Amino acid sequence: MPHLQFEINQKVSKDIKKSFVEEIRTCFSEVMDTGTEHIAISIREYEKYNLTIGRANPDDNICLMNLDIREGRTIEQRRELALRFMDIVNRSFNVENENQYITFTEHKGEDFHLIEKYLGSWERGEDPLV
Repeated sequence: MPHLQFEINQKVSKDIKKSFVEEIRTCFSEVMDTGTEHIAISIREYEKYNLTIGRANPDDNICLMNLDIREGRTIEQRRELALRFMDIVNRSFNVENENQYITFTEHKGEDFHLIEKYLGSWERGEDPLV
């Protein structure tokens, strides 16, 4: 059950958030070769000066992403996901790619729990809720 966390230093509309999470969920499913129903997404909005990246102007829009995923994905999958997420963030929240930062944290499947069960190890083309 990935938990995809997006922290931005601006307020965005409900409609933008709705389309953003749909696009993020679809993208994750495609790149990571998994279903969509177990994907958790958080959007946290902060005031302009509550997020910073050393190379960004403090007045710029910034997005920090923490992506908790199950271990087993290749560096190529993680890199493709990072670049695609940066594009989505750029288009959705008007955040320049240089003002985005992504951290992946990998966990064993058994670290992710739903009411029905905990998840197993990732397998290509799986639907983890089946």
